[in-house]
Amino acid sequence: MKIAVDPTMIRHLSLTDMVRTVADLGYEYIEMSPRDDFMPFFVHPRADADRIKELKVALSETGVQVASVLPLYKWSGPDEDERQAAVRYWKRAIEITAELGVNQMNSEFNGRPEKSAESEAQFWRSMEELLPIFEREGIGLNLEPHPDDFCEEHEAGLNLVRAINKPWVKYVYCAPHTFHVSNGKGNVREMLRSAGDKLAHLHIADSYNFTASSGLRYILNPPGTTARIHQHLDIGQGEVNWDEFFATLRETKFDGIATVAVFAWEERALESFKFNLDRVQKELP
Repeated sequence: MKIAVDPTMIRHLSLTDMVRTVADLGYEYIEMSPRDDFMPFFVHPRADADRIKELKVALSETGVQVASVLPLYKWSGPDEDERQAAVRYWKRAIEITAELGVNQMNSEFNGRPEKSAESEAQFWRSMEELLPIFEREGIGLNLEPHPDDFCEEHEAGLNLVRAINKPWVKYVYCAPHTFHVSNGKGNVREMLRSAGDKLAHLHIADSYNFTASSGLRYILNPPGTTARIHQHLDIGQGEVNWDEFFATLRETKFDGIATVAVFAWEERALESFKFNLDRVQKELP
């Protein structure tokens, strides 16, 4: 198993300093998430040959590795111009990932929940173009249902991953989305087990169950707002059932990527990263 960190909370550091900081904290792996000087959210990657070299040198010097590259583009957006642009961005992101010598990427389904059928059709158009490129480059793809995407629920996301019907396309279980993807039920053990051999990637952070009766979210007004409320907290600061989470992973002998993905505490980012690393290493030795 690879225990990685999403370095979003220290994205203000240079690539070199980010890698060194991660190494000093005891992490061996990074999940390379969006940052403005490398692969920003929703626009074309910025990384050129010099920036890729900078990252590779820092990785070599510290012994840290990139477990996965995480781009976010509107590849399922109902607007066709946006979708075509997103595919172009994906192609460059795949090139960069290959140049880094990394064989794993992960992302979200994207699209719009109020236009789910249209968004899914766009997703499959993008898959038709991109799957042959992933296959040619030998890069695997892990996908997750995400709040406010066209696919937001665990079973639906798992079924989409299965429908792609490629052994190297697998599933991400994002713990801080537990209550969204399960309609507030939070049935961690059931969801992890149902993913079976498709479960290849975890995002580890805590969150509260902001859902109430009939799925309404009462923390914001008016009741019934469609806002997807959640935060990525330190383990133990929310309501995810961590005893069930870790016990199930031990029972199923999980052997994929486990990424600490806490975003809530930028003022104490290093303390947060270290605390969560220690907990994961203790639970999943």
